[in-house]
Amino acid sequence: MTFVVGLDDPVFVAGHRGLVGSAIVRRLEAEGHRNVLTATRSELDLRDQGAVAGWLSANQPRAVYLVAGTVGGILANSTRPAEFLYDNLMIHANVIEAARHAGVERLLYLGSSCIYPRLADQPIVESALLTGALEPTNEAYAVAKIAGIKMCDAYRSQYGCRFISAMPTNLYGPNDNFDLRSSHVLPALIRKFDDARRSGEGAVTVWGTGTPRREFLHVDDLASACVFLMEHYDQPGQINIGYGEDVAISDLAGMVRDVVHPTAEIVYDSTKPDGTPRKLLDSTRLQELGWRPSIGLEQGVASTYEWYLQHAGELR
Repeated sequence: MTFVVGLDDPVFVAGHRGLVGSAIVRRLEAEGHRNVLTATRSELDLRDQGAVAGWLSANQPRAVYLVAGTVGGILANSTRPAEFLYDNLMIHANVIEAARHAGVERLLYLGSSCIYPRLADQPIVESALLTGALEPTNEAYAVAKIAGIKMCDAYRSQYGCRFISAMPTNLYGPNDNFDLRSSHVLPALIRKFDDARRSGEGAVTVWGTGTPRREFLHVDDLASACVFLMEHYDQPGQINIGYGEDVAISDLAGMVRDVVHPTAEIVYDSTKPDGTPRKLLDSTRLQELGWRPSIGLEQGVASTYEWYLQHAGELR
């Protein structure tokens, strides 16, 4: 069943300052939406149940994009598991429950591909969920995300809420996190190579062996997919959002090197963890609905670095 969001309908983007949320706001505004609702953390702490309930009741959004959360790479996930578990469980539970009480017609909950078993068959189909052990380095975050999916399904079953879940692959693009203590691999590589270029260093150290393979999707493609799903998808369980191809971390590092600091030598630190050996999503279901990505990885890396250069002063 198609769900049409009118251009004047109130639409709440929870987490609008983040990588994904900012892209969804850009997408909605580009399509002409005139009533996109947002709230900063100082205005609304999504971990505060009463505050969230009051805010949604007062603002009455017709649709909600739930893309807020505490996120990070291997280092952040490994050293802050309690924070990742608590923050994300509270945010997801509060927004979903408040959306039910506020009469929100549609909610899209965004998860992460780390919900799937560490050694899942590749490419990963949606039915692989809960069929094996998770990757230990991000287990806490994955458990919180799985809880969000199951919560949407439970609210659909018990209350008839038309809440859906989507699982994106690894993301990158404007407004990404380039802090080396908490960033994901692609923005971390951009930051490392640019730091080396600025300081005149001839070598850049990359965590792990370089052999793991990852799939990367530009966040503007993800925003396009989320808006598409809000309008065209209405089923329980998560649906994958991927690019359809993966790349070895060593090849990704070479790609970033060629864009940012072409003369740099790449050194691999095999004492650091690799994480999951491979992670490629099967996005067949989404493709069959009629959606395709449009931004290639090389193009996306170049444009993301261009954005980083324009904002480097704010990010350091």
